[in-house]
Amino acid sequence: MLLANQTQADSFRLGFPLDCTIGETCFVEDYVDHDPAKGKQTDFACGLNSRDGHKGTDFALLSFDEIAKGVAVLAAADGVVFRTRDEMPDDRLMRGVTSQNACGNAVIVTHADGWRTQYCHLKLGSITVQPGETVEQGQVLGFVGLSGQTNHPHLHFSLYQGKALVDPFQTGPLGQCETSDTSLWQEPIPYTKTGIMTAGFSDHIPDLQEVRDGSAFRETSAASQPLVVYMHAAYAQHGDLLTLSAQGPEGEIFEREIVLKSPQASHLRAFGRKAPAGGWPNGEYLGEALLTRKGKVIAHRFAHLTVN
Repeated sequence: MLLANQTQADSFRLGFPLDCTIGETCFVEDYVDHDPAKGKQTDFACGLNSRDGHKGTDFALLSFDEIAKGVAVLAAADGVVFRTRDEMPDDRLMRGVTSQNACGNAVIVTHADGWRTQYCHLKLGSITVQPGETVEQGQVLGFVGLSGQTNHPHLHFSLYQGKALVDPFQTGPLGQCETSDTSLWQEPIPYTKTGIMTAGFSDHIPDLQEVRDGSAFRETSAASQPLVVYMHAAYAQHGDLLTLSAQGPEGEIFEREIVLKSPQASHLRAFGRKAPAGGWPNGEYLGEALLTRKGKVIAHRFAHLTVN
């Protein structure tokens, strides 16, 4: 759907909605999905950095510790607070989450000419504004949390004009990509085609088919089994640095750096450890796959496992 009034789009500009630095303390994890086909996804630049049916932009943090420190969610433009919700717990297991409250703790702001912005997954008790309140661009609305349908710290940011979803990176019609170079951001936000499609724990070094069909993925494991973190990336470049790591109840288990040697449409890498004598201690385990290019973060994924 084309915007009803392109002149309105030309005059409406967005500030960055999160108090972080792209490539250093946060990155764009997923963009609006431009592919209407079920089971497929395409971002605004015809890349794969989206999820099927994704209706916003995900700005992700690199650590769960940042939730406690507090990362401010900022109004992207002047407007009036339309609605808030600040009652859902920060719970990566997403207990009690439904399609009606998947956004979690949230703020909706209305703007001139029918524009509307939505800010999801805020920290419980952190929202600083009330419905009817006038806000200015850059004003703190709340802080990033783990409420709603999320298992990692990020801001899900959505933009609408009237009832139409708009991709702020490319304001042409959804269902297409690379149709224009228009953007509603006041300051350009760098884009890279490279992305991590998935990461997870397994009990063995998986092959690509196991990763694609999900049979490699483990949410629980026995204490006697190996702990392996795997990552599947798209369009990595020669020299990109991948770090695979895992932590458990007793601290770091491993951290492995892997230099990707050749540009490929698909990279699968994995690393792990055998269980120690007596097995792994029961509890929660956190895996991470971090992809950097010339010192800048371009992709990152968490993985979770329970040993019992």
